Amino acid sequence: MSLERINPGELSPATGFSHAVTATGGRLVFLAGQTALDGAGKVVGDTLPEQFERALANLLTALAAAGGTPADLARMTVYAVDVEAYREHAAELGRVWRRLAGREYPAMAVVGVVRLWDTRAQLELDGIAVLP
Repeated sequence: MSLERINPGELSPATGFSHAVTATGGRLVFLAGQTALDGAGKVVGDTLPEQFERALANLLTALAAAGGTPADLARMTVYAVDVEAYREHAAELGRVWRRLAGREYPAMAVVGVVRLWDTRAQLELDGIAVLP
């Protein structure tokens, strides 16, 4: 088995991680945690829904660079600094998901965390995709 690390230029620079990793012999894609970072590596968005939209767009950008589509997402984990706020915005987050990723949903978990790497980030998304 060999791994390929993919770091699209339109995402923030990968320092100490890869945005996507593919494994040949079954084409699994392991997607690194994405927050609401812009291309310069700065957190954008003040609200949880704004940050969710950017983080999901970043995750899907990494997946697309690896040759996948949102329908290929098999697993996603959401790490939320404030799980209650995540629950309160669930309907809006669902609308964002459907607009960006469609109606196919991966296996998911939401995990409450004390803080994330960048203290402005309110959530982080990572995932695993299986490509045909």
